[in-house]
Amino acid sequence: MLQQYTKEFRYNLKLAAPVMMGMIGHTLVALVDNIMVGQLGTAELAAVSLGNSFMFIAMSLGIGFSTAITPLVAEADGENNFKNGKSAYKHGLFLCTTLGVVLFLFIFLAKPLLYLMKQPVEVVELAIPYLDLVAFSLIPLISFQALKQFSDGLSMTRYPMYATLIANVVNIVLNYLLIFGKFGFPQMGIVGAAVGTLASRFVMVIFLWILLRGKEKSKAYVTSIKIFVLELTMIKKIIALGFPSALQMFFEVAIFTAAIWLSGILGKNPQAANQIALNLSSMTFMVAMGLSVAAMVRVGNQKGLQKFVDLRRIAISIFLLGFLIAAVFALIFIVCNQMLPKIYLDVDDLKNMADNTEVISIAAKLLIIAALFQISDAVQVTVLGALRGLQDVKIPTLITFIAYWIVGFPISYYLGLYTDYKSEGIWIGLLAGLTTSAFLLYFRFNKLTKTMIIKN
Repeated sequence: MLQQYTKEFRYNLKLAAPVMMGMIGHTLVALVDNIMVGQLGTAELAAVSLGNSFMFIAMSLGIGFSTAITPLVAEADGENNFKNGKSAYKHGLFLCTTLGVVLFLFIFLAKPLLYLMKQPVEVVELAIPYLDLVAFSLIPLISFQALKQFSDGLSMTRYPMYATLIANVVNIVLNYLLIFGKFGFPQMGIVGAAVGTLASRFVMVIFLWILLRGKEKSKAYVTSIKIFVLELTMIKKIIALGFPSALQMFFEVAIFTAAIWLSGILGKNPQAANQIALNLSSMTFMVAMGLSVAAMVRVGNQKGLQKFVDLRRIAISIFLLGFLIAAVFALIFIVCNQMLPKIYLDVDDLKNMADNTEVISIAAKLLIIAALFQISDAVQVTVLGALRGLQDVKIPTLITFIAYWIVGFPISYYLGLYTDYKSEGIWIGLLAGLTTSAFLLYFRFNKLTKTMIIKN
């Protein structure tokens, strides 16, 4: 019985591993920024956290919207329908690039809100110049996402990974040179981190396009494109899939962003600790995201082939694999909860020793809670990927809203600001939201696929 699922593990990992590496690469940009900026002090680390809280919201909308491209391309690939696949790619690229520009303008104009959010003044003043440059990087980032989701839809998952790895090298080098002013470069502090992020994202999108243009399977899709010759039918189809998908990711990312803001109300040290725990849990979440993409692609292929029994079996094998990997990460977080936060701060800095000690202590407690929600998070995101592969997006959007904002956020708000739990209370709310989401989404998938099998 179990073997019918475990026999799929190898192929699932083969498909998902490059996506995992690419997604981890995205998070590594933030990790490198945080580690390097953390050497400057806790105020600088909190400023990057605050600036990125705005970015997370915009990125969630852009990345969530772009996921509409993958199931459409995967289904067209399963049907061997080149015309539909190319149309999905072209319209997806146009819509994602347009959305990138809109989100950049939104973040740029929303900066004054930082002063109204009861955040520490020194943190806000550091965050604003950082945010200017990082906001502009949304345009190449979301254009890259369109290329990535198209590539994933064709099961060419390695190439976005290569582009992301190259971008990380560029980011690390520029961070080192510009944050600390090495080898004659100006010492720019956290603005230097923003320059590195911006440059690396332009490199990423250009490099991926060059790779896809050079491959036989994708060349015909990405060349000879009349980008402004658009069909209303395909635009509507992508928006119908992309908008709910964007909201799904937004509802989840927004509650984590709310956790950043709530932590800022508690002070700069709780905010810095929250950023450390969030960054570490984001790294492990990207593994589950890779499996979510695999679920989207494989379910989309099976949907195109009308093989619903195999579709259900393959999807459940991915859920099981995600659960097992998350359990391993949970164990690591529990065992290493005191050690991991020390990576981010200079523990030998006598001047800031009191602040650093408090940050490490808070972050260590948050990692215990993060260990518990690893499993819920992995289950909910892989099931969500399978539902997107089925092109079922409306009910899952309602489920994510209920889980995070009717269940999770009120718990975070009350326990964080009105009880002695403080930072831990905020994260208990996150755990409650993720667990609710995992149960409800799996119930939806189970019901849908059983109905499909009966009707077929």
